[in-house]
Amino acid sequence: MTLPTLRILGFINGIFLITLAISMLVPVGTLLIYEQPQGINAFLWSSLITFIAGITLVAQGRPQNSQLRPRDMYMLTVSSWILVSIFAAVPFLFTQHVSFTDAYFESMSGITATGATIFSGLDSMSPGVLIWRSLLHWLGGIGFIAMAVAILPMLRIGGMRLFQTESSDRSDKVMPRSHMVAKYMVLAYVGLSALAVLAFWLAGMNPFDAINHAMSAIATGGFSTSDASLAKWQEPAVHWVAVVVMILGSLPFVLYVSTLRGNYQALLRDAQVRGFLFILLSSWLVLATWYWATNQLHWLEALRHVAVNLTSVMTTTGFALGDYSLWGPFATMLFFYLGFVGGCSGSTAGGLKIFRFQVAYILLKANLQQLVHPRAVIKQQYNRHRLDEDIVRSILTFSFFFTITIATLALALTLCGLDWITALSGAASTVAGVGPGMGPIIGPAGNFSSLPDSAKWLLTIGMLLGRLEILTVLVLLLPAFWRH
Repeated sequence: MTLPTLRILGFINGIFLITLAISMLVPVGTLLIYEQPQGINAFLWSSLITFIAGITLVAQGRPQNSQLRPRDMYMLTVSSWILVSIFAAVPFLFTQHVSFTDAYFESMSGITATGATIFSGLDSMSPGVLIWRSLLHWLGGIGFIAMAVAILPMLRIGGMRLFQTESSDRSDKVMPRSHMVAKYMVLAYVGLSALAVLAFWLAGMNPFDAINHAMSAIATGGFSTSDASLAKWQEPAVHWVAVVVMILGSLPFVLYVSTLRGNYQALLRDAQVRGFLFILLSSWLVLATWYWATNQLHWLEALRHVAVNLTSVMTTTGFALGDYSLWGPFATMLFFYLGFVGGCSGSTAGGLKIFRFQVAYILLKANLQQLVHPRAVIKQQYNRHRLDEDIVRSILTFSFFFTITIATLALALTLCGLDWITALSGAASTVAGVGPGMGPIIGPAGNFSSLPDSAKWLLTIGMLLGRLEILTVLVLLLPAFWRH
């Protein structure tokens, strides 16, 4: 990797750090509003340290006659997430006085919108720390991606390529210029966030809780302001608002851009959106009927509990309405399976993504038809587009390494002393971005604080791999990547 390339990478990462430093002033304002001066200095120092680091990188300048190659975009994506997570951990070090391992675990969980946490006592925690955790979700959900799409074209770099390396979104370009795509994506993201804040507030939350949960829900992150998560609020309206916002965050944001451009049927006509909603609603009905039949609850009450918890798991958000791991083996297994499914490609959700399951079904159907009619020419289409070999190969490759990553990570976690349920569910939940795992330790009623440091670092790597869809990180391990 040449020096001009490193300077460009440093320049862009510097812009990210400056943005992060400015974001650290939000907790400062929050603490001033709540008249809690304790913690203000910690965030100010964190902001200053991050700002100086960003300015130092930006001050190197950008070479005038040098551009990033397509493969350099992978280095930019990975380095930015790692670097931002390091500096995002500084406020946790100064305010909570935790180890760097715990601080980095929390910041990586926030930036990757995973939602796994090492903190307890959230109900009495400083509002500055709470808003910072939620803000990390909001920035990591899509704010940093949209900003990169807006900035990189000015540097003569294909900004949409960064979005594709991060989210594997293969949707058609809905607008010719990537900075216009970024503009509408930011508009959609901010607009949906504002509507979510208003909805949570009207449903019964106070403004502070409404802001935190809106940022967390639209980013499908899962950080809450209470140890009980959504169970703290008994109002059914709060729970249904959370369900709707989580679903909105799990839909392709590029289709929101199409909607804002006047194509009001873009979301309804998309095969991925329809498939996502079909699986989600079908799972609601099945599990709600089972939960109603096995508990002394009204069916609508059972549906509400199921809708919140199941939507949270499938959208990889991580909110909880009670400890659903106590519902029995059928419910636990269903939750475990749906955590792999995830939301739509191009959304803030994690998991395998719906379109991969749909393409796999199309391939299976075509292969079965080929067995019956060996000489027939089977047309394979998805979303009115022909499935070419490149898309099929990428889906198979990612799905294989997604499974292998979880299996390898779970095996490594058992070497750290974790039981098999904690190890397997922890690996799956972090790589898929769900957040809580299964069992009494890291389940919906627990957290990750009691795990050994070695396990936390392994899970942190799992979060990064899952958020960047594995191959973006693994390609950096190839010796050929570093050769000219």
